[in-house]
Amino acid sequence: MSEKDSSEEESESEDESESEEDSSSEDESPKMKLTKEESMDLVRQRLLKRREYAESKRSRENLRAPVICVLGHVDTGKTKMLDTIRRTNVQDGEAGGITQQIGATQVPSDAIKERCKHVKDFNPDSVKIPGLLIIDTPGHESFANLRSRGSSLCDFAILVVDITHGLEPQTIESLKLLLKRKTPFVIALNKIDRLYGYESNPRKDVYQHLKSQPQNTQLEFKERYQKIVGEFSEQAVNVCLSNQNKNVDEYISMVPTSAILGDGIGNLISYIVFATQTYHADKLSFCDELDATVMEVKAIPGLGTTIDVILVNGWLRVGDIIVVTGSDGAIMTPIRELLMPQPLRELRVKNEYGHYKEIQGAQGIKILAKGLERALAGLPLFVAHKEDEIDFLKYEAESQLSRALMSIKKKPEGVYVQASTLGSLEALLDFLKTQKIPYSNVNIGPVHKKDVQKAAAMLEHKAE
Repeated sequence: MSEKDSSEEESESEDESESEEDSSSEDESPKMKLTKEESMDLVRQRLLKRREYAESKRSRENLRAPVICVLGHVDTGKTKMLDTIRRTNVQDGEAGGITQQIGATQVPSDAIKERCKHVKDFNPDSVKIPGLLIIDTPGHESFANLRSRGSSLCDFAILVVDITHGLEPQTIESLKLLLKRKTPFVIALNKIDRLYGYESNPRKDVYQHLKSQPQNTQLEFKERYQKIVGEFSEQAVNVCLSNQNKNVDEYISMVPTSAILGDGIGNLISYIVFATQTYHADKLSFCDELDATVMEVKAIPGLGTTIDVILVNGWLRVGDIIVVTGSDGAIMTPIRELLMPQPLRELRVKNEYGHYKEIQGAQGIKILAKGLERALAGLPLFVAHKEDEIDFLKYEAESQLSRALMSIKKKPEGVYVQASTLGSLEALLDFLKTQKIPYSNVNIGPVHKKDVQKAAAMLEHKAE
């Protein structure tokens, strides 16, 4: 189905649901003026109906791109992994190559098919997803930025493990985070190029290629692999190679890779495509209900302040009234422009951003609008379809932040912690906890005079 058809169908269904809502709200509205609480309650009911209607329209036939996060210890090759995946097809100068998106890399299905064509048992016709959206924030940031109505921004994760080092502190931390959030993941057993005598061939199925390695190299791989299997079992996690995994509920799959040379990357992508569309198709069925998270606030010369947003589900259109959380309260503003960069090969063109009237999830996009200077990253973005929804969504946006800050356990005495995003605040507090440093107050956004005064008051109260 073309984008135009789907958007027409979508707008028809929206009109349908809107008219249902209108008639119901007319019936409900009494002759006398409603109190603020009553009108807020009516809006809440309407939004709930709209969400239920959107949920009922979900279909496994209409899948969105899964959002993939990359985690692992420092220097295991996370960034290199992203670079190698991003490089797919680009040197061929194809327009269907990878689109470098805002805060994320969009890998279209054509590029997936090209990269996986040498993988044994891979069938290009079996690819049902439109592509992969890989978050460019390696590490915990993308996980900590997860306040969007309790839903997780990340559908699937790649846990990168260095085959020469095994499980390291941050790897274990990432593993616990994945298990706690029940996020499905695959393990990239990276740096196989470090095995003694290893000969690279990125255009071959990695398992067939490992069998063709010198005997000593195969032996070293087997020893290191078994050692890592043991380390995972110490963490109460069963793992095995993806081509041997007959029970995905019991075992987590591992794929041997070399991010620097590209070996095994096809197998890794092929496994992610298979796992996401086979076991998680319900979660990936596209929903018209908006699910978007602000990832970053950036000032762009010549454009002004923009926000980078991961749009997981739903649509965003130019002119939509968006509501986001700000450091001085909620911000309500119409979208002036929706931007996504051109495909990579056109990045050198002077006008490097493509302008869109509407964008459907899952995508990484840049939003240009007035008054975004004080917007906060790591929290959801809402769209008000009717005027009376603005106040309700402003309240919702502000309470998202206060709930997040309230849930942080503070001590009566301690340091004052300020960070730019919710994600970095949580990461900083985790670090302070491990160092046993108490904190008495926290905040998000730029440092103001009142923040310095609060910290100074604590210093006077307890100097050490």
